[in-house]
Amino acid sequence: MTRPVKGVAARAPRRGPRRGAPYAFLAPAIVLFLLFFALPIGYAIHLSLRTVEVQGLGLGSGARQEVWAGLANYTDAIGDPELLDGALRVAVYGLIVVPVMLGLALVFALLLDAERVRGRRAGRLLIFLPYAIPGVIAALLWGFLYLPSVSPLHRALDALGLPEPDLLGGNALYLALANIAVWGGTGFNMIVIHTSLRAIPAELYEAARLDGASPLQIALRVKIPLVTPSLVLTFFFSIIATLQVFSEPTTLRPLTNSVPTTWSPLMKVYQDAFGTGDIHSAAATAVVIAVVTLALSFGFLRAAGARARQGEAR
Repeated sequence: MTRPVKGVAARAPRRGPRRGAPYAFLAPAIVLFLLFFALPIGYAIHLSLRTVEVQGLGLGSGARQEVWAGLANYTDAIGDPELLDGALRVAVYGLIVVPVMLGLALVFALLLDAERVRGRRAGRLLIFLPYAIPGVIAALLWGFLYLPSVSPLHRALDALGLPEPDLLGGNALYLALANIAVWGGTGFNMIVIHTSLRAIPAELYEAARLDGASPLQIALRVKIPLVTPSLVLTFFFSIIATLQVFSEPTTLRPLTNSVPTTWSPLMKVYQDAFGTGDIHSAAATAVVIAVVTLALSFGFLRAAGARARQGEAR
């Protein structure tokens, strides 16, 4: 019979704390997730299934009671014309913002990755700097530039005898809002794409040059195909940010009468919750927006994954 090695039995009980160590490290993140993400979502769903029932004139104690509403709030939210109009406005806004922002980000990333470009660090900083400015401050800065009474651009056009465009009214409002988003978001997307470009092996560029490829051909046939995953990622983030647009139209609303209180779906949620005080309807609308955003994001990722698998199969 073999004798047990000394120390083995003594070391065996120490495996228990080691097995629990990962959970101890994960515990703070799990607690924060439950408190600030899962719990608010659950409470919003709870509110969306309730409503306030008013008896008589609604005066006195017990005249207003919270009762079960079922899916009535969701039915009203889906059929609300203001929500549908806001979704249409956001769709038009996104058709302007996403292509222009990602196109500029890709162009800037390719320019900064070129060999003969000087001042790359300063260029990256200047392009990224607008992203570091909070959205509300950026909207205020651009709002003063759009406002004819205080805008130096309008004064310069007036001095030159040129027509002054109304950027805070009509269809030009979409361009004004899109300009703020493009100005603030291009730098972040550029950094993501440029980081992917820096990770491409230099041997690929050298092989392309030996085959006689020009810098433009290298950019179109080597660089852009290899950074496609980064383009998909930035497109995904841009779609989510577009669906959640709130600060830009809300900040510009006091400067013009062309921005209603329900210009975007999130503004509709805010107006229902804090304007009219119908927090139950606002919760249902918020849940609908979250489900639509999740469905669009999941569908886009599935489509991008299927296309990537088809490319690998080829």
